[in-house]
Amino acid sequence: MRGTLTGQRYVDYILRPHVGPFLNGLPGAIFQQDNACPHTARVAQDFLRSFQTLPWPVHSPDMSPVEHVWDQLKRQMPSCHSGYDLELAVQNLWVHLPQDNIRCLIN
Repeated sequence: MRGTLTGQRYVDYILRPHVGPFLNGLPGAIFQQDNACPHTARVAQDFLRSFQTLPWPVHSPDMSPVEHVWDQLKRQMPSCHSGYDLELAVQNLWVHLPQDNIRCLIN
């Protein structure tokens, strides 16, 4: 996504078209996000009221498996000279990230 992710953009481009339908297909699913500003925006919280969410302590990025996955990706990141190169590099690293690493972080 280009530009700043605001609460409204988070709802319009991520939650409503992707997360909502995904969660509707998983009865009993619990949605997790951290306390990034777009996540805590009133518009995002209002949208998520119809879903079960995991409460998140204010200062706890180390509890999120996602933060550790991003750290793993950043450590492997090659030097990129354009946004396009960066996008390709992230996609390539993501596809090749061992699922065992992610399972370990979640557990």
